[in-house]
Amino acid sequence: MATPDPNPLLVDRDVDFLLHDVHRATELCALPHFAAHDRETFDLAVGSLRRIAREVFFPSFRATDLAPPQLRDGAVELHPAMKRMFAVLAEAGVLAATRPESVGGQQLPTLVATAANAYVCAGNAAGAGLAMLTTEAAHLLESFGSNALKARWMTALYEGRATGTMALTEPHAGSSLGDITTIASPAGDGTWRVRGAKIFISGGEHDLTDDIVHMVLARTDGAPAGARGVSLFCVPKRRDADGGGTVPNDVTCTGVLHKIGWRALPSVALSFGDRGDCHGWLVGDEGRGLAQMFQMMNAARVGVGASAAATAYAGYREAVRYAVDRTQGRGLRSRDAKDPQVPIVAHADVRRMLLRQKAIAEGALSLVLATARLADLSEHAVDATERTRARWLLDLLTPVAKSFPAERGFEANTLAVQVHGGYGYTSEYLPELWLRDQKLNSLHEGTTGIQGLDLLGRKAVAANGEALQAWRSVIAEAAADGRSAGLPSAWCDALDEAADEVVALTFELASRGLAGDPEAMLAHSADYLELFSTVCVAWQWVLQAAAAKRAQGLDEAFVDGKLRAAQYWLRTELPRVKALAALCRDAEDSYVGMHPGSF
Repeated sequence: MATPDPNPLLVDRDVDFLLHDVHRATELCALPHFAAHDRETFDLAVGSLRRIAREVFFPSFRATDLAPPQLRDGAVELHPAMKRMFAVLAEAGVLAATRPESVGGQQLPTLVATAANAYVCAGNAAGAGLAMLTTEAAHLLESFGSNALKARWMTALYEGRATGTMALTEPHAGSSLGDITTIASPAGDGTWRVRGAKIFISGGEHDLTDDIVHMVLARTDGAPAGARGVSLFCVPKRRDADGGGTVPNDVTCTGVLHKIGWRALPSVALSFGDRGDCHGWLVGDEGRGLAQMFQMMNAARVGVGASAAATAYAGYREAVRYAVDRTQGRGLRSRDAKDPQVPIVAHADVRRMLLRQKAIAEGALSLVLATARLADLSEHAVDATERTRARWLLDLLTPVAKSFPAERGFEANTLAVQVHGGYGYTSEYLPELWLRDQKLNSLHEGTTGIQGLDLLGRKAVAANGEALQAWRSVIAEAAADGRSAGLPSAWCDALDEAADEVVALTFELASRGLAGDPEAMLAHSADYLELFSTVCVAWQWVLQAAAAKRAQGLDEAFVDGKLRAAQYWLRTELPRVKALAALCRDAEDSYVGMHPGSF
């Protein structure tokens, strides 16, 4: 059995290239919010998590997968390595890294934090999950909570003395959050009594910290049906006792779900208020719960995309290592059976599989980083117009940054298994584990189908089409920059033409919706998401290719790899946009018209 590479994860020079040459991280230091930072502090932040990922997270990857959480006497026990991973991140200040200094943060750009966190996701995605949830739960309290809630729980979350969850899904409602039935009734003392059941709650019960702070969606008594009746509540596992100390808060774990991937991170069913004594605190205004929760959900979607890109990347690097080391067969020009066997990377089809993985993984990571940079600009750009434009683009790209790395990342991880041949199908090698982990990324935080509906039904037509036009302008700038960098004009022209196709198609489909036929608009939203994503990744490959052409000090092989991957995506994937657009435009009805009985 071949020895796994001790450090597959991410290629450091590639992350540095994406962060500084492609996405120009240090330009953010010109913004007042990030003025205390420079290239040195960015490199220290990324370097710290590189080390943690390689020394703490990756060595525990296999062990934590083999020992999933166990429910014993109402408590969930995790692998000891999970506690160490969370503690190391908390001690390093990772939980509040992007938050303002006023709440104990470092005011690190989301762009830099996303690049750094990609390492720990590549090392052990399940181990990174609790930290991501905890940060965003604290951010919800920071944004919408009262001063009392911030003092009691926000700081504890940012410091890692408690962990956080998003308790949204209910067994009967799934992703339809407007249909939840959990109830919160006023208790007359400023608190609420919460009753209901939630399922698929990541990190909902564990033995890592004494307290878990659940951000719970519930209906208040008499609230209207649908999303307008949903409010947000802070519901801790333990609450303060009158005489000091804490007591259980009537939150019960009723089961642990058994998963094929992300096995070390518990996914549980929770029951609130079985004894009528579950205390909750309203966060923000009544009836605004779903709108407020979108802050956490959207951040989680980009986080899922980053984890998916990192998982695809780690599998790709392990496949490269294996293909270089593994000898089998002889070259096509060999005519003598006595010739030595060659490494399988010498075979054209293996190189095809490796290049496709590279194009997907490095393209996906670049897309996620582009989205993270927009998050920074949408909050901290000095000019209000620039903030608005960045917000439009961030909203537009969020469903793409979540779904493309997950869906195409799964394909990349499948190819990593394929490169390993029969060994890839065994648990003695790591690709099958990354493949299992990856599948979850297309499911949680909104399935791919939901992302497609969100993109076409809301984001692409937002602001009367101005968001889409802003995206088109960004694509045009990238194409022009590619031409000036000396890229083949055919590449840049193809990118422009594909973007024009997307814009024209979007307005055509939107007109059907405005005419009162939403099915004609949205029936092919999955195809629309795929074609839109394909163009977005083509945009990222033009950016990377142009930066590789210009950058100083890069070795020839690195530059050649970037140019070949860009060529591959632009020549093999971008032409698919026209075919996908035709399906959307023609309203091809094979499955739309399928009678349930015909299945």
